[in-house]
Amino acid sequence: MAIITAQQQPAHLRVNRAEFSIIQKIAASANDGPVLMVNLNRYTSVAGFPNGDLYLQYVHGLEAFLKVAGGKILSRLPVFGQMVGDQKIDEIIFAWYPLHTIFANLHTMPGATENFRLRGLCVEYAVIHRCSGDRYPFSE
Repeated sequence: MAIITAQQQPAHLRVNRAEFSIIQKIAASANDGPVLMVNLNRYTSVAGFPNGDLYLQYVHGLEAFLKVAGGKILSRLPVFGQMVGDQKIDEIIFAWYPLHTIFANLHTMPGATENFRLRGLCVEYAVIHRCSGDRYPFSE
């Protein structure tokens, strides 16, 4: 099973090492629990968001990859515009993991190489926020 190193990811998609260290500490502790990752993605023109073949291959592959890994996509929402700031985002993806451990080890899971390859081709810009996974968005 291939392990994806930071150097293999495009610079604009590399992990924030300080934040990842926090996730790893939680994963190794008795306090490990659900985590919700809120992904703010802007896609490359070659991805063809929202109906392009490469984009669809990426998101369908991501859904299958996370299912095998133990997580799941709760929702994918297209962004129609923004009221504040100048950051252009195409889509918000809510990805839920039952444990921080799963998120921390995604790069070693079966299918990781292909998932991260497609991500590198499709995602031009991303910010991923770590949130409490105890409640799903829109669940109340």
